[in-house]
Amino acid sequence: MSAFSILVIALSASITGAPALLAADTSQASATSELATPKQRLDALFSELKRERDPEKAREISDRIRGEWRDSGSASINLLMQWAAKALEADRKASALDIFDQVIYLSPQYVEGWNQRATLHYRMGNYRKSMSDINQVLAIEPRHFGALAGMAAILTAAGKDELALRAWEQFLEIYPADRQAQEQLGDLEEKLAGNRT
Repeated sequence: MSAFSILVIALSASITGAPALLAADTSQASATSELATPKQRLDALFSELKRERDPEKAREISDRIRGEWRDSGSASINLLMQWAAKALEADRKASALDIFDQVIYLSPQYVEGWNQRATLHYRMGNYRKSMSDINQVLAIEPRHFGALAGMAAILTAAGKDELALRAWEQFLEIYPADRQAQEQLGDLEEKLAGNRT
């Protein structure tokens, strides 16, 4: 199966609905942090993110979601991720890649291991490997808006504008207040409309 076939399957996968928060808006942050499991916290945060229309407030929610994703639940994996980040800061991409490989080997369901390796592959120009890792991210967490943005960037670079448009649409279903995604979607819509005339 080609990377683009996998991509189409990933894009067409339905996004699971998140239960609505029962807490009032003023106590959402504390209510979210009191939820028992990471999945419950993420579901609540995604529900907030989908409803929030103010870009600044939405960015704060998305930062909390990223924080949940970063925490693997394992001190060893978290330490490896810190080492990988330090390797990247020192521009030691090969070392960082080796560490991400180990993270994925040790914790294959840890979404940020795949996502960070996808990002590194993208930076290194390994778009096929990046797309493969993005598909793994979306298999684990279909609401991973960062992976969807990465997918859209790769598809745009490959001239697959209609698929990139669908990736941005899926992104905005999850994170509707993101201005950059709105602009990217608008640009692609204009480009595709121009190509049809």
